[in-house]
Amino acid sequence: MTWLPGTYDPELNLYYLGTGNPNPVMAGQGRKGDNLWTCSIVALNPDTGKLAWYFQASPHDTHDWDAVETPVLIDGQINGQPRKMLAQASRNGYYFLLDRTNGKNLVSKPFLPINWSSGVDAKGQPIGNPDKFPRTDGTLIIPAMGGATNWIPPSFDPETGLFYVNVAQSYSIFYLTDTDEKPEGYGGRDSGLFLRRALKAIDYRTGEIRWSHEYPERSGPSSGLLSTAGKLLFAGDPSGNLIAYEAATGKILWHAHLIGPVTNGPMSYELDGRQYLIAGAGDSLYAFTLLP
Repeated sequence: MTWLPGTYDPELNLYYLGTGNPNPVMAGQGRKGDNLWTCSIVALNPDTGKLAWYFQASPHDTHDWDAVETPVLIDGQINGQPRKMLAQASRNGYYFLLDRTNGKNLVSKPFLPINWSSGVDAKGQPIGNPDKFPRTDGTLIIPAMGGATNWIPPSFDPETGLFYVNVAQSYSIFYLTDTDEKPEGYGGRDSGLFLRRALKAIDYRTGEIRWSHEYPERSGPSSGLLSTAGKLLFAGDPSGNLIAYEAATGKILWHAHLIGPVTNGPMSYELDGRQYLIAGAGDSLYAFTLLP
């Protein structure tokens, strides 16, 4: 399994992170069942390493969709009641909202079109459609193996109540290449057919899309996101632009064309009374600030 940095909650003393996909990849005939605890969001006690709870985003994954996308901690309200929550836009195309004290599911909703799931179970975990497993003659799957999003960090604005994420609207043909009863390694592959990237703003309470910005460039990398108390959202596009959006509406307010696409997450800091915006592109680091 692949593990990437997660998020720590000092009040609950829990560390949240996502886990990688099962092996053999794509070929699930030799690993029946859910394959716990792959493709899961888990909460660990950092002092003991003990598992506090888990939520499996893709039981019995056959599409190489790990769940290592950044978990975001949200303190808010659901149905008028305060809740401590965790949100994740998953590589499989689902937006999940969990109670981070116990892992109970609050919302499971696709944030773009998908065709591999027939719905969710009583726990809010997606139910995979066996007709959409990879086959030797190919299966059309939405999204592609790269996923609806990936490791790049999303952002959350408590004032707008919006969860922002760069997404890949894609589909491809998945092939099963290892038909043995006990396959090993990569037992399949996919062949991409379509890709269009977009920035989406999701209502954290419901999973509904509040606004969306499609990038005209159909290929290229995605950037991480930065939302600020100044009601701004910063993102890089596949064409090499660093863009400032109005966080509530998605209106473009400013942009700068850089030497290459922004693949990291922009950051901001104050130094000597001046606020700076930093982003990396290609082999260069860019710093912007307002003139006095």
